[in-house]
Amino acid sequence: MAAGEDGTVGSAERVADAPADTPAEHFKFFNHTACEFYPCHDMPAEELNCLFCFCPLFCLGSECGGNFRYVGEAGDIKDCSACTVPHRRENYGYIMEQFARVQEVAAERRR
Repeated sequence: MAAGEDGTVGSAERVADAPADTPAEHFKFFNHTACEFYPCHDMPAEELNCLFCFCPLFCLGSECGGNFRYVGEAGDIKDCSACTVPHRRENYGYIMEQFARVQEVAAERRR
């Protein structure tokens, strides 16, 4: 599933069990305003979720679901600078749903 133009993946109903601002959902959002790179993406700073600062889906390559491009002379460098998938509050569920796939990639590389 690829991200939409706004960086969201799927519908908010599919990826979130409850609104992220309820007391039981605070773990889904972290905004690190003291970071020297903040804000690092072209989106409203107050909506920037820093929880997944380094995208855990990077290893999935072209199957990550994000907005990326391949650059470099050989086209083998994944450039995710325009992607906001891991940085949007409403995509927490999507990211967590992908960890089984990330685990498979890690297991394959151990062999």
